[in-house]
Amino acid sequence: MSDPEGGPLRLLIADPLLPDGIATLRAAAGLVVEDLSEGDREALLDALPGASALIVRSRTTVDAELMQAGESLRVIGRAGVGVDNIDIPSATRRGIAVLNAPAANTYSTAEMTFGLLLAAARRLPEADSTIRAGEWKRKELRGTQLSGKTIGVIGLGRIGAEVALRARAFGMRVVAHDPFVNLERAGDLGVELVDLETLLRMCDAITLHVPLSDENRGLIGREEIAAMRPGVILVNAARGGLVAEPALAEGLASGQLGAAGLDVYETEPLPADSPLRDAPHLVFSPHLGASTFEAQRQVSRQIAVAVRDALLEDDYSGALNAPFEAEDRDGAGAIMELGRCLGRLLAGLDDAPPRRIEVGYGGPRDGVLGPLAASVAVGFLETRVDPPLNVVNALSIAAERGLEIARVRTQAVGDYTNYVELCATSAPGDERIVGGALMGTRMEPRIVRVGVFRVDTVPRGTCLLIRNRDQPGVIGAVGTVLGAANANIAEYHLARRRGGGRSLGVVRIDGQLPPDILRDLVELDAVDEVQQISFD
Repeated sequence: MSDPEGGPLRLLIADPLLPDGIATLRAAAGLVVEDLSEGDREALLDALPGASALIVRSRTTVDAELMQAGESLRVIGRAGVGVDNIDIPSATRRGIAVLNAPAANTYSTAEMTFGLLLAAARRLPEADSTIRAGEWKRKELRGTQLSGKTIGVIGLGRIGAEVALRARAFGMRVVAHDPFVNLERAGDLGVELVDLETLLRMCDAITLHVPLSDENRGLIGREEIAAMRPGVILVNAARGGLVAEPALAEGLASGQLGAAGLDVYETEPLPADSPLRDAPHLVFSPHLGASTFEAQRQVSRQIAVAVRDALLEDDYSGALNAPFEAEDRDGAGAIMELGRCLGRLLAGLDDAPPRRIEVGYGGPRDGVLGPLAASVAVGFLETRVDPPLNVVNALSIAAERGLEIARVRTQAVGDYTNYVELCATSAPGDERIVGGALMGTRMEPRIVRVGVFRVDTVPRGTCLLIRNRDQPGVIGAVGTVLGAANANIAEYHLARRRGGGRSLGVVRIDGQLPPDILRDLVELDAVDEVQQISFD
């Protein structure tokens, strides 16, 4: 494909790219490659008019100003994984696809993780420094053998899975915690799935491979370290902030932690006054997980191929942002938003990782099942995986985690002209069902089914699902607890199948409740379970 006037497409390289990637691009007929990696931002701004694509690394910030200068931009490629330096909402509004190279550093980061584990277990930095100091401390530097030990892998995505395979090769027993990996996928990897509390208690070594989010910031803190087996080795080459650094330093000083290895930190470079600098038995590396020639060469190749195919073949399958505006798909926007909310609801019902989610749509619109299924995947996964996650990449990420998203066209249910139902299956006979519909001429999303209960609530803000025995006083007691917690009730819907049986209270509140208030609700007479779900 060429530009509108029939000429070749201009592609700008703003940051250094290895020769493999540049050669791939220059070999493509129809592309003119301009290497501006030695220039500054002003030179890039001057070159952007008329350019169809831009490739950057971490140095160049692609903001609204750059995109405005590049009025013809169709593709922005990030030679790496993170896209924090790209204004994705602005790119999406302008119809610019944002691409990255998500799998290129998998092996290098997995190897870095295992390198830190080996260095910590065998005290290699100390051994090196003592020899350089003219000493020979064989007895004092006795280490720990990995074979026969149990390693806990928190997060079984691409990198976690590779770490698990390497641990098995070392003769280690591997257990893992990942709520969104099913038993079949774990079995393929030779891994036992356990809850986080069990993993902390039973392992000799623990590695982290999860994204950093508000939900898991400080995932490993004082309580978690205290729950670990004494002498455990902790390794984090995933994201700074997953481990509370003061707690880590205390754990190493007390001997509760036998050793640790870190490649990432809350603040980088590591501050001079960090408590980690004086912690014993700690192996440091300056965020080198992807810093191998092979990984960087693969990054260059992957982003070059992805950008080339997007420009010349209209292949946007690797885009991180949707190549369309939901509102432009003949009303699909409201259906997709309903699907995202139902996915969020389904993810919050319990921790049993499903193997399959069946997405059913009953209504008059054609061509919406694909975007709907992707939106469901976004809602189900968005609090658990690295951002950015959207309708373009959500289905592939789900498949990568062993989760099948099936699509079924059904009949409309009752008076609902646009009805969506999700059925999640963890094992034969174990199904969880939620349903929603679009109401009125404004196509307002509503939750209308949770399990066997018929409900009617707007999926907005924070929602409490309260399962209780149907008896007098429950609503008042719930209101008293929420009032004492200064939680404003926006809506309280009670569903029951018969008097005196089981009931489901659906309570929308302003804000979110802390864990102690949720415990107070669960301890109320007749209340069996309380789940808090955020739809925002």
